[in-house]
Amino acid sequence: MIRFPKKKNDISTETVINTIWVSTFMGMIFSLPPLGIFLGIYLNTGNIAVGAILGFGVHFVTLAFSSRISKFLTQIMS
Repeated sequence: MIRFPKKKNDISTETVINTIWVSTFMGMIFSLPPLGIFLGIYLNTGNIAVGAILGFGVHFVTLAFSSRISKFLTQIMS
């Protein structure tokens, strides 16, 4: 018979709140600047392709630095 290990129930409230805030800020950092670039280019020039390419480019560049951003935010929030 398979026995699964018990779940950890001793996570502090401070850790959960810190995790929620860091995740929220990371979501905003990864989504809002590319969305702003996409909408700004699309609404000013009317060219959806250029806006999409630059928006996706900024999005993936920020994703490339996600571990550094996460460490920085965790350090600030602690």
